[in-house]
Amino acid sequence: MTTYYQDEETRITSEAVWAGGRAYPLEELTRVWYQRGARSWRAVAGRGALTVGVLIPVALLGTGIVLALTLNLSLLNRILIAVGGGAAGFVVLPVIDVCFELFDRSYARGTRTHELWAEWRGTQVLLLRTRDALTFGRVYRALQRALERRVG
Repeated sequence: MTTYYQDEETRITSEAVWAGGRAYPLEELTRVWYQRGARSWRAVAGRGALTVGVLIPVALLGTGIVLALTLNLSLLNRILIAVGGGAAGFVVLPVIDVCFELFDRSYARGTRTHELWAEWRGTQVLLLRTRDALTFGRVYRALQRALERRVG
């Protein structure tokens, strides 16, 4: 028996799919499909907030440069303002790293609910429901491989 995917809740082997506490033998699955749910605007708004967090250092640097060029000050004061804007940008640089990490995780989680369905003994059964796009992709590909090996 070959295991194609396994986590705490789902297991896909060359013989069956274990999901939701039940086992579904592959030879009894007549059809498999997926559905995407509605977009979560909360997740989209979270990404927007992270984008703003990433742009803060750039905005501070840009503001310092614009002020240095537009204010009627001595050259030394202009340089100090520009350097101060750049320094303020570098002070919040660790925030950018955290924002990028959270941004990556938000794409891994996705903005939609993904559902994996199968027809088993004439009944539609939900095998998986998750917002984690990476996990969904892994489970779906594992099930495809298992079904292809069964047929082929």
